[in-house]
This record gives sequence, structure tokens and C-alpha cells, in this order.
Amino acid sequence: MNRNQPVPETFVVTEPEQAAALLHPVRSEIISLLKEPRSATELSKVMNDSAQKVNYHLKTLEKVGLVMRAGARNVRNLVEVLYRSAGKTFLLSDSLGLSQETIRKLKDQTTLAHVLSLTEKIKRDAVSLMEEAENEEIPSAVMEMELSLLGVEERQAFLQDYTNMLSELIKKHHDPKQGKSRTFHVSMAMYPKPEGGGTA
Repeated sequence: MNRNQPVPETFVVTEPEQAAALLHPVRSEIISLLKEPRSATELSKVMNDSAQKVNYHLKTLEKVGLVMRAGARNVRNLVEVLYRSAGKTFLLSDSLGLSQETIRKLKDQTTLAHVLSLTEKIKRDAVSLMEEAENEEIPSAVMEMELSLLGVEERQAFLQDYTNMLSELIKKHHDPKQGKSRTFHVSMAMYPKPEGGGTA
């Protein structure tokens, strides 16, 4: 794959080894971070892990076809290999014959990996805005809450209601006139609160 070639929107998972890799939390996170070309060194900094360990997982993911090489570059007389994800999203083929429980775990895992990727993107964007801003006030907002729900049906109902409400709100205020409006990035993440309370 050429470095400038866009990542395919959907990659169909047809091999059991590929499905197993998506279930692995570290490998799933790596895949989510490779929408753009990155080296093992870059990934290790984002993930706060050793480049050696990340490179090991990259080799495994490359072997099963979930990531691929996207070029190389010279850094301090060393050649760094760049990798890209095989797709932005992953669709499980019916030919795998996976149980519903396994499919649910895969969906949960890839969603959590997307949360990690989204968090990393927000951090990068925030740093860039602060560097550009100087004395200018940056129009931004953050909302954080906790919600108690009984089960799967209640969670799905909440997500559907929230998505519908947010879509209507954006539709109401969105002004696509180029040159007159500034584009804002709106994100949403929902995940179970970790045992022990999570991060402070």
C-alpha cells in the first residue's frame, strides 16, 4: 500500500487468526491508532509502552493481514518502517462461524480501542490549538457525567436517544457556508466505569 493511498473504509475479517487479534486489547488498540502511517516508535510513545513490545505486536498483525507496511523513512541514520491499518472498520464474515458471545466481545473490544484512539486525537488537537492560540480564547466545551443503567436494552435505548438528540442539535446549528463558519469537532464516548473508580 502506498503511503498516500487512503485506508479502505471496511475490511472483511475472514480468518480466525484475524478475529483473535481483534480480541487482543493491545493489538486492537494498535489497529485503531493506525488510520494514518506510524512507526513502532511513534506508537510506543502514544501507548506509553516499549517500542520492542509494540514492534512484536505489529509483526503479528502484519502476518495476519490486519496492518500493512506503508513506506519507510530515515531517522538518525536508522530506517523506520511505517504501518497502516488494513481498514477503518472491521466486518466479521459469516464464514467464520463465530458465536454471538465472541462477536459481542469483538465489538466491545474494537469500540474501546476507538475510545483510546479518540482520546489520543483530542489530546493532539488540544495541544495544537494551544500552540496556535497565544492570547486568543479557544471556544470549546467539555461535559462529563455518570449514568447508571440496568442492562443491554437500557444501554442501547440511551445510546439511540442520545444519538438522535445530538444529530438534531447539530442539524439545527450546523452552518456549512464556507469562508464564514468555523468547523468544530464533536465527539462522544460511553464506556463502563472501571473498578476502583478509574482515573482521577
